[in-house]
Amino acid sequence: MKKVISFATIIFMCISMLTGCGASDVKLEEVMEKINSDFSLSLTQLESADELKTYYSISPDDVKQFAAEIDSNNNAPVEIVMIEAVDSTAADNIEQALTTRYNSIYSQYSSYSTDRLDVVRNSKVTKDGNFVSMIVAEKSSEMLEVYYQYVK
Repeated sequence: MKKVISFATIIFMCISMLTGCGASDVKLEEVMEKINSDFSLSLTQLESADELKTYYSISPDDVKQFAAEIDSNNNAPVEIVMIEAVDSTAADNIEQALTTRYNSIYSQYSSYSTDRLDVVRNSKVTKDGNFVSMIVAEKSSEMLEVYYQYVK
C-alpha cells in the first residue's frame, strides 16, 4: 500500500512539474491590452525592439518579447514598458537600462514639476525572473498588480 501511495505521489509531482504554474506562456501584448482596458489609456505604442534601443538603450538581442507604450504628448510622466528578456544576463541589462530611464524621468520632474513628481515616486522598475517592467503612471501600483497577475 505504501508503494502505491508513493508511486501516486511521484506521478502527481511529475505532472505538476510538467504543467507548471509560471509565466512561461505570458503574452505581454495581452497584459498591455488588459492595462489599457482597465485604466482607459490611450498611449503611443512602441512597435519594434529597435525603438527600445532608441528610447531606452536596450539591445534588441536581449529582448524575447515586449509591450511598451508612452505618452507622446509628454505632459505627464506616463511610460509603461514590459519586457521578457532572453536570459538572466539580458534581464539584468534591461533592468539597468530601465532604471537609468526611471532616474532620468525622476530628475526631469523633480526640477520643474513637483506635483507630477509624486507620480514618479510611486512608480518603479521591477524584475521577476526574465520579466522586467517599468510602469510610470498615475495608478502605477494598480497597473503593476495587473502585470503580476500574468507574470507571477
